[in-house]
Amino acid sequence: MGKPQIPEVILDAHISDWITVLEVFPERLKSLVENLLEVQLDTCYRPEGWTVRQVVHHISDSHHNSYTRFKWTLTENQPVIKAYYEDRWAALFDSKSAPIELSINTIKALHAKWVYFLKGLSKSDLEQVFIHPEGNEKVSLQENIGIYAWHCNHHYEHINQLMIRKGWK
Repeated sequence: MGKPQIPEVILDAHISDWITVLEVFPERLKSLVENLLEVQLDTCYRPEGWTVRQVVHHISDSHHNSYTRFKWTLTENQPVIKAYYEDRWAALFDSKSAPIELSINTIKALHAKWVYFLKGLSKSDLEQVFIHPEGNEKVSLQENIGIYAWHCNHHYEHINQLMIRKGWK
């Protein structure tokens, strides 16, 4: 799980692999969580961590924010993005109680649109950067694809490992 490992030189093969992760992720996630009971959805994946429900809603929220960052980056000159407090978003009532199908459906639609968009970007588009306000770090769109491919797998494994530990699989 750890941290994203983005290579210094990003090859076309990396981009292609990462886009594939984004493309198949909605169905992978749906298959993982669709048969969980309410009590299982409200189980924390680690002590003091989020519940499975909160993780699913977080993925939707986070990926929505990332998609918007791609659009800003291609329509503005090195925009400073709006960071958000993901822990506060996860603490809101909808993240703690809403049916996960709402976010699963959002992720499915968002990823279909995002993947279509990403496949149409040029090499120079992918080299465009936004500035993350924490540390004024420049992040290229190609790096961000890798970060979000990692993000998919990272949270998938949080849920998967919980299910293995609990004997739900």
